[in-house]
Formats: sequence, C-alpha cells, structure tokens
Amino acid sequence: MTGQLDRPPLLQMALRVEHDIFVVRQRGREVAAAVGLEHQDQVRIATALSEVARDLLRAVGGAEVSFHVDDGPDGRCHLRVDLLPVGPLPAERYEPQSAAVARLVDSLGTIRLGRDTVVRMSRRVPVTAQALTPERLAELRAELGRSVPGSALDELAAQNEQLIAALDEVRSQRDELAVLNEELQETNRGVMALYGQLSEELEETNRGVVALYAELDEKSAQLRAASESKSRFLANVSHELRAPVTAIIGLGRLLADSSSDPLTTEQAQQVGLIRSSAADLLTLVNELLDLAKAESGRIEPGWAQVDLRPIFGQLRGTLRALATRPEMALVVEEPPSPATLRTDEVLLGQVLRNLLHNGLKFTERGEVRLRAELRGEQWSLTVSDTGPGIAPELHERIFEEFYQVPGATRVGGTGLGLPYARRLVTLLGGTLELASEPGKGSTFTVTLPVGGA
Repeated sequence: MTGQLDRPPLLQMALRVEHDIFVVRQRGREVAAAVGLEHQDQVRIATALSEVARDLLRAVGGAEVSFHVDDGPDGRCHLRVDLLPVGPLPAERYEPQSAAVARLVDSLGTIRLGRDTVVRMSRRVPVTAQALTPERLAELRAELGRSVPGSALDELAAQNEQLIAALDEVRSQRDELAVLNEELQETNRGVMALYGQLSEELEETNRGVVALYAELDEKSAQLRAASESKSRFLANVSHELRAPVTAIIGLGRLLADSSSDPLTTEQAQQVGLIRSSAADLLTLVNELLDLAKAESGRIEPGWAQVDLRPIFGQLRGTLRALATRPEMALVVEEPPSPATLRTDEVLLGQVLRNLLHNGLKFTERGEVRLRAELRGEQWSLTVSDTGPGIAPELHERIFEEFYQVPGATRVGGTGLGLPYARRLVTLLGGTLELASEPGKGSTFTVTLPVGGA
C-alpha cells in the first residue's frame, strides 16, 4: 500500500443529520458502481454503510465520510470507506452493528489514526472491472464531484425498485418449493416450534443469526449442517430487504409528521401510497422469512424401489408448458429398462425438476434434454442444454448460496436452486457435477448408486 495513502479520496461528505444517512447510502452506491462493483455488491456495501452511519449519528452526532481506492495485498483493488466520528469514540469500546453487517463487506472494523478512531470498511473490486489507473481515478473524482445527490424520495424509489425486483425473484421460486414445503411441514414441526421461540429475539435485537446458531447447536446436532447456508440467507434477507423497508416506513412517517413542513394534498396522498406500499413489502419479507424457516429442517430420505419411467413422464408433462418458444425444445428420453433404483422418489424428482427448469430459463434456442444411462452399479442422469455455457472458473461458485453468474444472460432467480439440488443429491448418496464451456451449453450429471446410499 506504499504511496496509496497519498491518493486523494474519490469523494468526501459530511454526516450530521438523519437525512444524511440516505444521502450517504445513495452516494455509496454511486461510488461502488463507478469503480465497477457488481449490482449485488453495490447494494450490500450501501446497506452496511447506512447501518454504520446511523450508529455513528446516534452515538456521537455524526462523522466525516470519505471513499478511497486501495491496492490490496492480494493484488486486487479495494473500495475503502472511512468514517471519522466527530466526537471521541474509543476503538476498544465500539463494535459496529453485528456480525451479520460485517458479512455484507469484506472487512469492517475500527483503526487508530493518531488520536482518532476511524470506522473502516472495504470491498474487493471484481477482476472484470475496468482498470483503476490514476487517470481513471481522476476521471471518477471529477464525475462524482459534478454529480448532485438525488432527493430522499428518489433514494426511496430506488430502494423500492430493488425490493420489488428481489421479491419478484423470490415469488418465482415458490412454485418449485411447494412440494418440498408440504414434506417439511410434516417432518419439521419441532424445528418450526424452535424457530418460533427464536423469532421474537431475532426481531428485537437484529443479531439473531449468531444467537440462532448457538441455540440450534444446543438443541439439535442434525441442524448444524444447515446453519451456514441459513446464516447467509437470513443475513441477506434481513439487511438487504428489511433495512430498506424500515427506512422507507421511517422516512414516510417523518414526512407525514405534524411537526414537519405541511404537505400539499397531492403530496400527502403520495406519501400515503409510499407508506402503504412499504407496509405491504414488509409483510412479504416476513412471509419470505417464514419460507426460509420451513426450508431449514432435517431431511430424511424415504428409501424405496423407484421406477425412473413415471418420474420422467411426469417431468415431461409438467415442464413442457415452459418450453413455449418454437426455436427451443424440451426432450425427455425414455430410460432403458429395467429403470429401477433404491432412492427417494420425491427428492429425486425435485432435483431433476430444478435442473430442467434451470436449463429452460437460460436456453433461448436449441434444446434441453434429460436422459438416463445405467453404468455398472450406478445410474447416470444427465440434463444438458444448448444455453450460453459457464466459464470453468465459475463451475464451483454456482453451487454457492445466492451466487448468480454475472453477464447479459442473467435471468430472475435467487441463487438457491443449484446449491439445494446438490445437497439433496448428497443425501441420496450421489454426486452432482457440471461440464460446461462458454458458447457450448452445459451438462449437469447426477450419479446415484442402484442400491441406494
């Protein structure tokens, strides 16, 4: 980092009043977009910044906020945000928000600069972003200096749009999870009761992810395998959905407060619509959290001798309606006889349905094909498509929760389908692998033993 501390900041601003929190969030998102962060990372760093800014405003009355670009020890550029409190704030006594907030960025903590304690957060810039040369940084400083922050209503509208887009993606997954939810409702009553006990503490403290892990580790060893994915899921939901909705409701209340400047009749109606829409969104977020709770229980396969032919026939019938484009076809080959193995019919059908649905979403022309082949004592079930393909370095990343392949071909989704499919295949004693190259389509292969796990 030699010499980089001499670089002037990309942008500086003051945090003094409640309204500045929204401006800090908006400017943080603008700076993140300017240096090349992906959209999801722009929202994450803006959310973390607004949470820390709110803490500092309440604790010491504000801070000086500055945005920088550093060369990290990993050879990557990092977007760094420093918040210098206007009052004394000992580093050993300050813990910004919770561990869940820290998960939104690569690093978050306090450092000592002379007599001052500075709150610092950072996020890595993608390797695919435009090179941040000194000339490019100078251009960004000039552009950011000329730009004028939008109004609070503009920021609320942007957050509202982000929430609606995220909720639309969630709704698209509900139909696929319906069968699984029915199964989980029968087997996970004890888990639902435990989540009911923990939800009140989670709502009151907003630090319930860590507390939830501790409680679950004490109550049920079988749920420990699911705790890491559940932590990331709840952290994203609570901080990327709940925090903006709460901000919308709070600002709407401020605008309608009798002590604020009086609104015209039309303005009052618009503020009322904002508050009503935010309340509806908060209800949907709570429903999403309930869905996540139902999804996280212990799943025990119901082992039985299963014939692949009825499963393939059902998939052929139910998914044919999704292949509506004339230039794209869904092909489900008849399995070779005898097509039997010891497995769980519902879970296997869920895996294959997920893979076929994924292929249909990303394939614009050509075909999506399902076929089965018996190789010795193992069945090989393959779902291939003629879609855009996936780069080799992303083959394992697509099985991470909430990850979506960047690029122009991205379609709606939450990034949970493939990780969940691999987990189900593992429960069935098999493996799920990917073979793909950009421009040559993708092939997902499920390998299962004939005699079961």
